[in-house]
Order: sequence, then structure tokens, then C-alpha cells
Amino acid sequence: MTSQTTIETTGSGDKAPVAPSDATPAKGLRGHPWFTLITVAVGVMMVALDGTIVAIANPAIQKDLGATFAEVQWITNGYFLALAVSLITAGKLGDRFGHRQTFLIGVVGFAAASGAIGLSSSIAAVVVFRVLQGLFGALLMPAALGLLRATFPAEKLNMAIGIWGMVIGASTAGGPILGGVLVEHVNWQSVFFINVPVGILAVVLGVMILLDHRAENAPRSFDVLGIALLSAAMFCLVWALIKAPEWGWGDGKTWAFIAASVIGFALFAFWETKVKEPLIPLALFRSVPLSAGVVLMVLMAIAFMGGLFFVTFYLQNVHGMSPIDAGLHLLPLTGMMIVGSPLAGAMITKLGPRIPLAGGMAATAIAMYGMSTLDTDTGSAVMSLWFALLGLGLAPVMVGATEVIVGNAPMELSGVAGGLQQAAMQIGGSLGTAVLGAVMASKVDSDLAGNWTSAGLPPLTAAQEAQASEAVQVGVAPLAPGTPDAIAAKITDVAHDTFISGMSLASLVAAGVAVVAVFVAFLTKRGENAEAGAGSAHI
Repeated sequence: MTSQTTIETTGSGDKAPVAPSDATPAKGLRGHPWFTLITVAVGVMMVALDGTIVAIANPAIQKDLGATFAEVQWITNGYFLALAVSLITAGKLGDRFGHRQTFLIGVVGFAAASGAIGLSSSIAAVVVFRVLQGLFGALLMPAALGLLRATFPAEKLNMAIGIWGMVIGASTAGGPILGGVLVEHVNWQSVFFINVPVGILAVVLGVMILLDHRAENAPRSFDVLGIALLSAAMFCLVWALIKAPEWGWGDGKTWAFIAASVIGFALFAFWETKVKEPLIPLALFRSVPLSAGVVLMVLMAIAFMGGLFFVTFYLQNVHGMSPIDAGLHLLPLTGMMIVGSPLAGAMITKLGPRIPLAGGMAATAIAMYGMSTLDTDTGSAVMSLWFALLGLGLAPVMVGATEVIVGNAPMELSGVAGGLQQAAMQIGGSLGTAVLGAVMASKVDSDLAGNWTSAGLPPLTAAQEAQASEAVQVGVAPLAPGTPDAIAAKITDVAHDTFISGMSLASLVAAGVAVVAVFVAFLTKRGENAEAGAGSAHI
């Protein structure tokens, strides 16, 4: 059966799709949909976990390897940069050579790079292997979605993506908890070594269970120039977002990279209209629902990752919690994502994506508004309420936006669509951290001097104020050694109050982004091409 290639752009699309009549049920383990889901979930869990677990290990790595703060930043930046730049190209590789092969290669490479980091004795080696982790992670993430799309019949795809999203959400939110336990009770190397047995399990399951599905009209060639242009444009964009907090948003270098990114994307779009087999056929974006799904994923990640970035500082530096305690306080968020994702999948199957997506982003907006009301005396019960609502709001968006993007793409572009979904989330996360970080910095710079003077503290020089502002932006009181207790208490109060004001404004901006996403959600609809999945792929 030939895969459907037409990209529909009209119609409500909210009627439940019908599974293909010629779908062949899986026999035994090989190609079984639910066992396939378990297999890809194990691999994806490693990548999602490493996005947040390493942050807890960074101080121990810095101390053990004698690294500078800038070098330690590259442990995270190198990983996300490699991941974001490579995702769409990696998805294309899966479409060309088969998602089973790219998934297995990605798992093996990711686990091997993880083990190499644990054995590294220099910060340079750690950063290099983190970049390799990102590259191999980019291979397996879109491949996982491609395998689910090809294996599950249309009426069960949302539920599968729901569980897949649950694994990503739980792994992302649970990273700090697991990282805190490992660093505190074992060592920082264990944060990376843990991926080795997980990777071995994923490979064993993959060899036994995964079945290679390929569309009959899958791409046969590579758009090398397109890959180069897109990679350069993505690199410049993500690099600008990473460096903006250091350089400043008004700095010429920041805008030079943003301009280079815009030019790169424009050249890429022009080239894609000329090449016979483009990396991303621009006709894909004629699908309003697919384009809306990509935008929605970016907006969701801005609100989620940007908001969560400050919450960890709030819990640890303002409330004085240990990394483990801070992670435990985020359990309501993790728990609601675990519970809500499969429920959201079932709801989207029944109602279509529009109402659940709009409702999810509305709940996210309310939760972010609630988080703007947190202060130094807020109790755990109130925090848990807003964290739980945030998890409940994010669950349908993680599931629904993914289904909208992947389901509205033709089968032979399922890997590229999966890459788009993941790239949108990575860019949104970087954009959220950068933009909300700038909002925080601006608010702290604006309020700190006045709050400092109002507390009756000695005036600061310009250099001292700059140093104090940098500390306050992460909730740390700028205390000099030997500061008397009474003065230290005043400085701590000023630092925490100023941090709270900045976090409150950043949370309100995130809430505004979520409100915009509510309206974008109404442009989505169920995947027109979802029925081109199980049973219609050429094996």
C-alpha cells in the first residue's frame, strides 16, 4: 500500500480517524506496538533525564576537575546545542535508513558517550563527550516518534504518544531528584554511568522487538546544502540564546548571531524550493495545524522550561532546601504529568486536540500566574498546588502538540516531523531561559539599589552593585566574609525580596506566553495522515 503523501490543510479533522483495514497485527514480540513503546521509552528516558540531571552534578564536577564557571556552563550548553542543531537532520536520516537502525545507533552512542564522561579526568573531555551525547540523542529522539507512528494504529496513537510524553516529562522533572541522590550518596560520575546499563537494556529490547518500517516513497538522497544551511542557522540562533545572558541583549554580538540566523533560515527556505528532495519540504508548513503545533510546542517550552529554571533557585537558595528536597517538592508537577499524559491521550482521541490543548495552556497560564504570587514565606501546600496545576496543564500539550505535528506530516516524513517537534521544544526551552532570564536580570537591576537603600544598608559602588545583582538573580545573598549577623539578615532579606520580585515578573511573562498559546491551540486539529501509520508502511 502506498503511503499517503498529500498534506491536507482544510477540514475540522476532529472526527476519530479509522485504523487502516489492512493493518497486520503484530505476531509475538517483534513489532508489537506496546512492547515497541516500552523499548523506545527506555531510550528516550536517558536523553530527557540528562537534560536536567547534570545540573545537580555540575558543582561537584567543577570542584573535582578544577573547572571555571564558564567551562562548567558548557557541560549543559554543549549538550543542548548539539541536540537542537542535529534533531531535524537526524530525523531525515531515520526516514532514509530506517528508524530502527538510527534508534539503535543513537542508544549505543549515547550510552558509550555517557560511560566516557564518567571516566574523564578533564573538563575538556567531559564537554566533548557531552556534545557527542547530544548528537547521538538527536538520532534516537525523532526515531522513537517515527517508530511509534509506524507501529500504532491511528486510534491508539494518541495514547502511545501520551505515555511517551509522560516518560519525557517525568524524566525531565525527576532528573534533579535522581541527580541529587546519586551525587550526595555516590559521586558525580554515577550520574553518567547509570546510562550504561539503561542503554544496554534498550539495545537488547530494540534488537528483539523493534521492526523496521519504511514508507515506499521514503527519501533516497540527501540535501547536503540544506543540512548545512539549516544547521548553521540553528547554531547561530541557539548560540545567541545561550550567550545573551552573558553578552547582554543590547550587545552587537548577540544581534549579529541573530541576524546570521535569520539570513541562514532565509537561504535555507530558498534552497528548499530548488532541490529535488529537500530536507524539509516547505509544503509541509502549508498545513496550518502542523505549523500551529510547532508554534505551540515552542510557546509551551518557553513557559515551562523558563519558569521551571527559576523555581529550582527559589526552592534551594530562598527556602534553603537541599537538591533532594527541592526535587521532592517538584513531585506534584512530575506526578500530574505522569497521571495526566495518558489521560490526555485518551481525551484527545475522543475529542480531538483543540479543546484539550487550549485547556492545557489555560491551566498552564493560571499556574504560572499562581507562581508569580510565591514569596519567601509560601508554604509547601500552596507551592504544591501550583506545581500540580502546571503538570496537569502541560500534559495534554506535550501529547497533543506532538500528535498534531507528527500526525499531520506524511508517513515518509515522520522522522523529520519528530525532529521538528523536538527542535521546537529545545528552541523554546532555550528561548524561555534566555528571555525570562533577561526579564529577571532587568527587574533585579531596577529594584536592587532602591531595596538596598530602603533597608538602611551602606551604599554600594557600581562594581559591588553589579556583583550583588548577579548573585541576587539566582536568589543568593551577596554576603562578605565576617558580615555581622544583623547586617547579614538585612542583606538576605533584600536579596530574597528582590529575587522574588524578578521571579514574579518572569512568571507573569510566562503566563502571558501561555495565554497566547491558548489561541494558537484553536488552529490545531487531528493528524490528517495518522491513518498512514501502522499497516501502511513498507517493511
